[in-house]
Amino acid sequence: MISKVINIKGELFDLSKPVVMGILNVTPDSVYSGSRNKTVSDVLKRTEQILSEGATIVDIGAQSTRPTSDLLSAEQEIERLAPALEAINKEFPNIIMSVDTFYADVARFCVRVGGIAIINDVSGGNIDEKMFDTVA
Repeated sequence: MISKVINIKGELFDLSKPVVMGILNVTPDSVYSGSRNKTVSDVLKRTEQILSEGATIVDIGAQSTRPTSDLLSAEQEIERLAPALEAINKEFPNIIMSVDTFYADVARFCVRVGGIAIINDVSGGNIDEKMFDTVA
């Protein structure tokens, strides 16, 4: 039998019933222009909206994966994420956050510094060979 409970920051989190994850883009070039949050104020407003609409998890991404986008380096992705994570942690200290990244260095930074509890790697560990060891 597959367990439907995961450990998030030392607490057991039940996934036996669906939960909503809201998407927070901190990219200037997201596929959907209406989802681009360019300032800390925009990030906080969107986070509040996600939570008020019933989401349990906020998934934050700083790298556009649209077909014509240029890939950022891990350092550039961290530069985009850091101010947003700092502001969210200050305003909403108890929420569950996920980061959408395929770089192990970004995942490590986000867990250690940014309060991230879940890594959402759209490549399934296929872009950065260090990702599986990092999240383990």
